[in-house]
Amino acid sequence: MVPVRGFPDGAETAIATISYFNILLAVRRSRHFRRPEDPSSIPTRSRHSCRVRVADAHRIPGCAIARPSVIPIRNDVPTLRPPVVTWAILGACVLAFAWQLSIGVNLSALVGGMIPWEVMTLRDIGPRDLVPPPFTILTSLFLHGGFLHLGGNLLFLWVFGGNVEDALGHLRYLAFYLASGTAAAVAQTLLSVAAGDPLVPMVGASGAIAGVMAAFMVLHPGARVLTVIPIFFIVRVVHLPAKFFIGLWFALQVLYAFVGGAGSGVAFFAHVGGFLFGWVVISALVHRRRAA
Repeated sequence: MVPVRGFPDGAETAIATISYFNILLAVRRSRHFRRPEDPSSIPTRSRHSCRVRVADAHRIPGCAIARPSVIPIRNDVPTLRPPVVTWAILGACVLAFAWQLSIGVNLSALVGGMIPWEVMTLRDIGPRDLVPPPFTILTSLFLHGGFLHLGGNLLFLWVFGGNVEDALGHLRYLAFYLASGTAAAVAQTLLSVAAGDPLVPMVGASGAIAGVMAAFMVLHPGARVLTVIPIFFIVRVVHLPAKFFIGLWFALQVLYAFVGGAGSGVAFFAHVGGFLFGWVVISALVHRRRAA
C-alpha cells in the first residue's frame, strides 16, 4: 500500500487535536462531509492518517515502490468456457477508476476504501461512505490508487482468473473472489489496529487476486506462465513453472511483510492473508473431490 499524493502530512508530530484536524483537512472539499458524533473516541495518533494504502506492490506516480521484476503474459492452461465473471470484474474496476478520476482518487479512497477503524467499530467517521462499514471492504476491492496500480492488478487477474473461474464455476468463483478479498482486508485490519495505525484507507484488488493466484497454483500445479523478464535493456520472454512464479511472488510478500515493508505503504499482510485463504479453501475443495 502506498501513500497517494494530495494528502497533507504532519500529523506525526501533532497533538491529538491537530491529528484529527488533518483528517478533516484531507477531505475539506467533500460536500457530503459529516463530523463524527464523538471525535474524542477516534484514534488520534495515527502516523499515516492522511495517506492511502493500496493493496499492490506496483509503482504509483509519486510513490517509492519498486516495479515488478517479472511480468506474466498468459498461462498454457486452456479454458472450456468464457470467463464472464472475470471480464465483469475487470470492467467494474475500469468503471470504478473512471469514477475515481471524476471525483479525485484521494476522496474516492476515503468514501469507498476500507478504513480499519470504521470496520472495527462499524462507524463512519466521514466523509459519508458509499456503503456502511464493514461493506467498504467490498467496495475497496474495485478501487485503485493510479493507472499502473490498476493495470498491474488487471493483468494478473486476466492471466490467472479465467482458469480458476473455469474450475469453480461462475457463481462460486465470484463468491471465492470476494471472500479472498475480505480475508485479505481482515488480515490488514488486524495488523493496522495492532500497530496503532487504524485510520489509513485501503484500496486495491490484489488481496483478492492473491487468493486467485493461490487457487491457480493448487488447481494447475503443472502449468507454465509466459513471462517477460526485463534485465536492464534486455527483455527476455520465457516460460516459467506456475509453482515457481507464484511461489516466488508469495515468498516475497511474506519477506516484505515481516522485514522490509513497514515503511513502504504496501499492504503485504493483505497479500499474505488473501493468498493463505485461497490456498486453504481450494486445497480443501480439491481434497474433498479426490476423496469423493
